[in-house]
Amino acid sequence: MKGDNRVFLENLEWFDESGQELVHRLPEKGSGEIKWGAQLTVRESQAGVFFYKGKAIEAFGPGRHTLKTGNIPILTKIASLPWAMNSPLRAEMYFVNMKVFANLKWGTRDPVAFKDSELGLIRLRAFGVFNLRIVQPVLFINTMVGTQGVFTTEEIEEYLNRVIVSRFNDYMGETIDSIMNLPAKYDELADGLATRLKDDFRHFGLGLANIYINAITPPPEVQKAIDDRSRVGVFDDMNKLMQMKAAMAMEKASESEGEGSMGMGTSLGLMMPAMFAQYFNAIGRGAQEGGSPIPSIEQTKCQECQSSIPVTAKFCPMCGHQQLVFSQCANCGKNLAPNAKFCSRCGHPAGEKPAPIYCKRCGAENMAGAKFCNECGEKY
Repeated sequence: MKGDNRVFLENLEWFDESGQELVHRLPEKGSGEIKWGAQLTVRESQAGVFFYKGKAIEAFGPGRHTLKTGNIPILTKIASLPWAMNSPLRAEMYFVNMKVFANLKWGTRDPVAFKDSELGLIRLRAFGVFNLRIVQPVLFINTMVGTQGVFTTEEIEEYLNRVIVSRFNDYMGETIDSIMNLPAKYDELADGLATRLKDDFRHFGLGLANIYINAITPPPEVQKAIDDRSRVGVFDDMNKLMQMKAAMAMEKASESEGEGSMGMGTSLGLMMPAMFAQYFNAIGRGAQEGGSPIPSIEQTKCQECQSSIPVTAKFCPMCGHQQLVFSQCANCGKNLAPNAKFCSRCGHPAGEKPAPIYCKRCGAENMAGAKFCNECGEKY
């Protein structure tokens, strides 16, 4: 019909050409007319979420799906019977990219304050990378994406950077007294920071796959003091170094004086069993640490009872708690029913977000839950 701008969507599928799209909606603008019986194809690295009248109706895993009563029972009430189940539905399909998004950058835009037990108040810069993935597609759409047709990592990276820096500052203040020996603790700091951030990411349906700290840099004058202290430590250990070199020289001299090649061959013969034992032990450790070729079903934990369950499960087999999350309480993290107005666990209003914290000393604004001020380092 001339002038009819309606778009009928009968084959729904999506490919991420950029590698940076978290969510893609069909159609990208407005809502489309999805016909009864339309075909939906979801790839292994995707999830599909069907929206009707602004509400999430169902989530689909990998495979080919037909949008009929068998897949979405509620469609029997939505579809118009006088048109013999052939009427189009004003709806949208959101494709969620479930892959791991690697090498996202985080870092301090401005130096954060840190109270060092030896150097006093100093300002630190830190930066690194983290890996991100979506674990609750409906919750992520409802809390972060909204009605956007395309949502990329660029649009979320800045906010997540603020969250990481705030929690990094808190964790540093709680666990590190002085930055003198800080480089040796990067891995420990990264592990603790990842644990601290899991709840922040979980509220948005996100999972933090890994986080790495590349560098923590103090001001130049503080760095000079650390370098001077390192040089002193080198001089303290010089005597031990000279003793070790003398012992090595004596061993080499004794080998060349009397035994020659026969002595060397004997030494190698004695060393071979130990070398092979070390080699096979390393192989055994590698197999135990993840070298097994046997595939396993990816697991996650129920947020209610903490039982291990498959990532594709919609309900926990142990406690029956729903795993397809539509919204969460911003105060305690309880999974909420789609139309809940208050949290059944703590009574917090469902749509209300925690208020930011203002430092009593300098008045700087910090994220809710912060324990140390990013501006002056004061503890709340």
